[in-house]
Formats: sequence, C-alpha cells, structure tokens
Amino acid sequence: MISEIIERFELTLERLKTYLPERKRPYFDTIKINNIRGALVYGLRGVGKTTFLISKIADSELNFLYMSADNPTISHIPLYDLVSAIFKKGYDGVVIDEIHYANRWSEHIKALYDDFPANFIWISDSSNLILKRAVSDLSRRFVQFRIPLLSFREYLFLLTGKLFDKIDPFNLNRRIFVELKGLNVLKLFSEYIRLGIRPIFLEGEYCLRLKALLEKSIYHDIPFYVNTIQDNHLRVMNAIVGYLVSSPSPTLNISSMCSQWGIGKEKLYDLLYVAEHSELLNIVKKKSKTTYTKGAKIFLSDPSVYACFNGNKGSMREAFVVMSLKERYSIFASKNERECDFIVDGIKIEVGGKGKKLKGADFVISDEIDLPVKNKIPMWVLGFVY
Repeated sequence: MISEIIERFELTLERLKTYLPERKRPYFDTIKINNIRGALVYGLRGVGKTTFLISKIADSELNFLYMSADNPTISHIPLYDLVSAIFKKGYDGVVIDEIHYANRWSEHIKALYDDFPANFIWISDSSNLILKRAVSDLSRRFVQFRIPLLSFREYLFLLTGKLFDKIDPFNLNRRIFVELKGLNVLKLFSEYIRLGIRPIFLEGEYCLRLKALLEKSIYHDIPFYVNTIQDNHLRVMNAIVGYLVSSPSPTLNISSMCSQWGIGKEKLYDLLYVAEHSELLNIVKKKSKTTYTKGAKIFLSDPSVYACFNGNKGSMREAFVVMSLKERYSIFASKNERECDFIVDGIKIEVGGKGKKLKGADFVISDEIDLPVKNKIPMWVLGFVY
C-alpha cells in the first residue's frame, strides 16, 4: 500500500517539475535552504511556496520526494510510517507541503528528525505559528524561511524578464528612472497593485483565485491556530475583512469591535494575533506600544484584496506602503495623524494621491506620479524595496 503511494508521489513530482515556470521569483534566490536539514518554509497562500520547493528539489544534487499532507489518500497513514518508508527506499530528503493537515504531525516530524539524522526534512505551511503549536524544542531543530508577497520589482521581472536593482526610496538613485524608460510604469503599477500581488496572476482569473485563497485562510488555517473556535468567530473574521475593505484608514478600537460583533476581548485578541502572525492582517502599532492599543492601524496584508472587493482606495494605498516598507524598515502608526500617517525609521511619511499635502511629514508617498517631485516619492518606487 505505502509503496504504491510512493510511486504516485514520484509521478506527481515529475509532473510538477515539468510545469515549473520558466521565470521564478527573484526572492527565491535569497533563501539559502540547500544545506539545511530541517526547514520550515512559510508564507501566505499563493506566494509561491510550492514552486520554490519543487524548484529546489529539481536543482538539488540530493534525491528528494515531494508530498502534500492534505492529500486524502494518505490521511489514514501515520506520517512517521510513510516518511520512514520513503527514506528506506533511498531518498535523501522529503518535502511535506501543508504540514498542519497531518495528524499529530509535530510528534512524527520530531521522531523522524531524530531517527534519521542523515536525511533532510523540509516542511511548509501558511504561518510560522505552526512551530509554536509543535512539541517542545522542535523550533530549535527547524530553520524558518518566510516568503513575502510579490514585490513590484519581481512582478516586472516575471512579466519582462528584466531584473532591476533594489531601491532605497528615501535616498533615490536616478539611474532607475533611466532604466525604466520605455515602460509605462504607472499603468504597470496599477495592474500590479490590483491584480498582481501574488504570482497566481500568471494563471489568470486573479480575483476569483484570490477570493478562494482568502476563504481557505479564514476557514481552514485560522481555526487550526485558535483554541475553541466557533462558527461565530469565523463570521467575526469575515466581518473584520469586510470592515477593512470598505473603511478609510481603519484603526483598532477593541471595545467597539467586541460590542459590534458580540465577542469577548480575549477571543478577539486571539483572533487578531493569529490573523496578524498568519499575515492575513498587518497591524501597525504606535511606537513603544506592544499591544493592540486604540489607534493602531489595521490593514489587510494583501492590497489587491481591496481592489478585488471594490474597496477603499486610500486604505489600499496605505496597505501597500505597509506591505512594502515592513520588509526593510521599522514602521509605526503616527501618534499625531494631523502631522503624518506613519513613522518609518524616524522618517515621517504621508500617503495619498497626486494632490496630497506634506502636512508635517518629511515625504509624501503618491500613487499618481511617475517621477519624484521635491518631497513627493512615487508609490511604485516602494515596490523596489525587495
């Protein structure tokens, strides 16, 4: 029985290798996983985790086998028995996608890691919270690698094949504007922020795919990490998403949210914590505040969700700014919104369209200009941070 399953996995892996895209995310090259015996690759659904893992298998000198733990044909087989059979067949390593679907996965992975010290075990999931739910000290055994949402720089590479240099948006090198000559950067950026934040854009029907991924995150991922979750808690998560989509620059008000959605503070904090650490949400706190205090800004982590649900354009702008800048800088919500929107490594920034005023900020980030003018920085430039 197990031998037949392994044969099916071998066939599936060959198919997956055959359909690897010609161009892969440049971010993949920054992930040095090759010599790591125990690794967790995590990130939002649709960012390319499976493509990354299959491409590493294809390029490796070691003999790996790939499997996904949500495959119904293996649900009745103990993970330890299946993987040990794979190793005994001569494989150097195994890649297990969607690891949280496997029953008692952490106990089995720990035993496999200890019992087969010469073999590689790479696992993937949507959040690094997976290791916090694992048996003690498993997190010390596994090195964590995160794959973020697609940058505008990577989007252009997947479209054109040309890879541009990374940019410090607050210390611009004018060479980038010369290199981009001939490209309608504002049109391309508009398409990217609406329909290209995840590499699934290459498959078409972006919004339909994105909505399906969002539903899977809410109904399949979040319940795994939240203790004693009930149906009304999932409805609260849906309500939060709907609220964020339509609200202009929404801020946290825990008491109001609890009252509006009929949920206790402890459970709401729990849901917000899981949603933030699963990267469904970005919560931008005020400096020196470590908890979800009133006035913290809250956004959907993927700006294209706003576009797909015809949401608030201002919130989509700010969500993109947060998504991009947090990869390189520390970012906080401003204590005085009449002065600026965010503090980024001590730099005050305001976010808006072409007519946005500087107020008390150092820079305005605008999505309607293609070149910097005085203290105005084109928003698309932030897409070159990584």
